[in-house]
Amino acid sequence: MSESSNLNPDSIMGAIGAAVEQGRAGDRVGARDSLTRLWDVVGERGDALHRCSIAHYLADLQDTVTDELAWDQRALAAVTDLDDERARHYHDSLQVRAFMPSLHLNLADAYRRAGNPAEAGIHLSAAAADLDALPDNEYGSMIRAGIDKAQEALDSGSQQPLIS
Repeated sequence: MSESSNLNPDSIMGAIGAAVEQGRAGDRVGARDSLTRLWDVVGERGDALHRCSIAHYLADLQDTVTDELAWDQRALAAVTDLDDERARHYHDSLQVRAFMPSLHLNLADAYRRAGNPAEAGIHLSAAAADLDALPDNEYGSMIRAGIDKAQEALDSGSQQPLIS
């Protein structure tokens, strides 16, 4: 997310963003360590936006699908404690319902790769249920395409990682 007048300062969200960029720059281990330290600071009962964001990004940095799945589950659990008011306090464009397709897509893909097609299907259906909450932009297109790719992989019985 870029800086704008709609963004309220939040040092934890800033640190999450920095760790995500660290990972995108190729330092997966450093990013994972940074996010793990943030998780330890925030705690399992901390701010729901922080927990959801940390767990969501930390899942992508795991070495095993089992660990990835555990972090994806934490992200989904955290979002149940999040409301639009809190999300909009950080950025006025955020709506919790719009988080759901991505969170469920990640779970569906992890379950598919872990060999649990039934759970994968449940989460793909849940992801599709909230597609109308996604913005009509590059992010929304990416999530919609990801759902289609995951559904195709599930239908074919593939447990291989999706290729972007």
